[in-house]
Amino acid sequence: MSHTDALVVLTTVSSVDEAVTLIRALLDRRLIACGTMLSGARSLYRWNGKIADEQEVVLVLKTSASRLDALEAAFGELHPYKVPELLALPVTAGLDRYLAWIDHETSPSPPSATAS
Repeated sequence: MSHTDALVVLTTVSSVDEAVTLIRALLDRRLIACGTMLSGARSLYRWNGKIADEQEVVLVLKTSASRLDALEAAFGELHPYKVPELLALPVTAGLDRYLAWIDHETSPSPPSATAS
């Protein structure tokens, strides 16, 4: 396992359709390598002085630290919430091949893929 600049970013949206739309847009922009949807979440939070109780979809996004600023900017444009959750958690170690894949997939201009 190697030390890495990979990040796991957490966010939520209100539906699977919103999740798919957001993940695809972020993949198209090479801002994430992967987005995992965890449906069936229930979030309780304070909003505008009231307690909200909502069904949500949790997104686990895998990216690199070098893409975090661009990801944050994209959230401002693409995320359906007025105040989207964007929590970036550092990955301190991981499988070398997986970490290399994250780096490759989030590179704005990836090197040509070689045949396996």
